[in-house]
Amino acid sequence: MSDRSDDLQEFTPYLMNRIMARYNKGVESALKEVGVSVAQMRALAVLHESGPCTINELSVQTVIKQSTLSRTLVTMEKAGLIRREAQDDDSRFRQISLTDAGRAAYQAAWPAMLTMRETMLDSLSDEERLTFNSLLLRIFYDIRKHDF
Repeated sequence: MSDRSDDLQEFTPYLMNRIMARYNKGVESALKEVGVSVAQMRALAVLHESGPCTINELSVQTVIKQSTLSRTLVTMEKAGLIRREAQDDDSRFRQISLTDAGRAAYQAAWPAMLTMRETMLDSLSDEERLTFNSLLLRIFYDIRKHDF
């Protein structure tokens, strides 16, 4: 490990950002073929995995600013991928859920995500992948000071 504090290639957050930028760029073109953006896919994946939720919850889980996510959801609603319904007769809180078309879009797009994951992790053995994910989860929970 380098002792140089100015060596950007050894700065873990920088490397993580570069890796995710390359991953997102690679998956972006595959998702275009299905007709969804990276942000839309994040929302589809969270809603598929977690079920209906509020925009606040979705913003945290997708790691998308609420203002950006709100615009994304408008587009998704117009495309028939999601439904936004008032929660408990309170129009200030809306429950966001997948429609059948949203589930179908998720199913069509998910293979592109898996393919890019395989490309990204190709040089790691199965054991290394498990260790890597375990380490990432540990870091994620250790650094968690906010909802995201």
